Amino acid sequence: MSDPRLTPFSGRVALARLRGHVEAENFTQGTPARLTAPLTDLRRRPDGPVERQLLLGARITVVETREAWSFVEAEADGYCGWISHSAIGPDHPVTHRVSAAATHLYSAPDLKSPTLAALSLNACVQITGQEGSFLRRDTGQWLPRQHLAPLDQPETDPVSVAECLLGTPYLWGGNSRAGVDCSGLVQLALHACARACPGDSDMQERALGTPLPPGTPARRGDLLFWRGHVAWISAPDTILHANAHSMSVAYEPLDAALARITTDTPLTAHIRPE
Repeated sequence: MSDPRLTPFSGRVALARLRGHVEAENFTQGTPARLTAPLTDLRRRPDGPVERQLLLGARITVVETREAWSFVEAEADGYCGWISHSAIGPDHPVTHRVSAAATHLYSAPDLKSPTLAALSLNACVQITGQEGSFLRRDTGQWLPRQHLAPLDQPETDPVSVAECLLGTPYLWGGNSRAGVDCSGLVQLALHACARACPGDSDMQERALGTPLPPGTPARRGDLLFWRGHVAWISAPDTILHANAHSMSVAYEPLDAALARITTDTPLTAHIRPE
């Protein structure tokens, strides 16, 4: 059976490419759109728990809308689920991404002007102008130039990206500076480097590289996987992960983490992302 996380089928309507693979009342080509909210929850069902989150500017395909909810497929990783329909807008182009851990939308190109929203690392916007050290969005708000980067200028070290999120509170299904889980930290870091990455740790273990032989020395940029958990290697003797032990993104000595986590869950893979 197909993984429902990656199957654009609401239970009633499916994307046309699934014709012959699922029994749906209707099939559709879907409607391209983008997220207009700073951050929105993606749920398996409208009243269900948070599975993942999507950031401002994320491109999606709308499969079905029911009242206040829309079933969508996220372009970046194929994750599917229900989001608030009010968070969806037209498929306008974006030009820049937030390259800082977080930033603010300002009402004017002045650091003392009222702020309108907080944006996370990897949120995307269309920039149409500049005044001083501020860049103007197509919707009229302003962002600090220092916190943005053109989409064609990705980061090069995913661990450095993950390190900028140190202290971020742990949040199951989180994908932002406001809260992040273990797989969200890996995905945010790799997406900032313009590298493909699935949303959950089991998918990441299968997709990001070939497991290294047992006993391979750890190297910065490697990933360690346990069942239901993933961590970056930030130094040969240190991991960096979003974890429920500290309820934050934190460093932890490698040996201590192995002893603590493998008490209940064995290490399943040591991967050097390709």
